Amino acid sequence: MTTDASAPWLIVGLGNPGPEYAMNRHNVGFMVADLLAGRMGGRFKRAGKAQAQVVEGRVGPPGMGSRRVVLAKPMSFMNLSGGPVNALRDFYKVPLGNVVAVHDELDVDYGVLRLKLGGGDNGHNGLKSMTKAMGSEYHRVRFGIGRPPGRMQVADFVLKDFASAERKELDYFVDRAADAVEALVLEGLERAQSTYNS
Repeated sequence: MTTDASAPWLIVGLGNPGPEYAMNRHNVGFMVADLLAGRMGGRFKRAGKAQAQVVEGRVGPPGMGSRRVVLAKPMSFMNLSGGPVNALRDFYKVPLGNVVAVHDELDVDYGVLRLKLGGGDNGHNGLKSMTKAMGSEYHRVRFGIGRPPGRMQVADFVLKDFASAERKELDYFVDRAADAVEALVLEGLERAQSTYNS
């Protein structure tokens, strides 16, 4: 799939707003978006009428090699992410193939990344809402969080903070996920997959 090289990319970190959710497993998308914003030297601010916070900037080397990027964190809670994302996509005129959702993934081991284009939502309410709002042919950077232990319910597991053992490596994994997003935007899906789908 080829897209207009001058078209912006919309990088969406999925999560829930509010300090009580900040370190939840479900909020790893927000963590990656925050790190990318820091790399771009930007700060999140309210996005007009869209229920989201955004940072506009560029990734990649200055000049022809860089890409225009809008980082977004929907402020609508996870299961209503689609509306704000679609509003931003319309406002910034982003082709669907230039949308990237960064999210937690239960069926992938902790810290492992999987990049892909399109597909199902695998029970993830943020993806379900996005797909309902605009179709499924957007990119995903799936950040593995593993399955809940024992009989713990999935809903309880994703809304718990990362365990202390996980937190030792969390910064490294978030940094790697941010690298993967940049590689996807700058080098394309196949090259990014070959590097990061380890």
